[in-house]
Amino acid sequence: MKKITRSQLALRNGQDKPEIWVALEGIVYDVGNSRLWKNGKHYEHWAGQDLTEELKDAPHTATVFEKFEKVGILE
Repeated sequence: MKKITRSQLALRNGQDKPEIWVALEGIVYDVGNSRLWKNGKHYEHWAGQDLTEELKDAPHTATVFEKFEKVGILE
């Protein structure tokens, strides 16, 4: 998988570029096809960042990311 920097991830926030990406446990996912991530926001969470720490407070587990395409590894 290709390596993605935090700067590259930050630009995929649903505002600056058409892609909507988030990272979780070192893997970057494309969540752009999810209706729950429209405009780069999912409840109080924003795309373009590493959500590993925020997942601890989520009402779901990391398994929800299995349905999304993996686009790379976060450097």
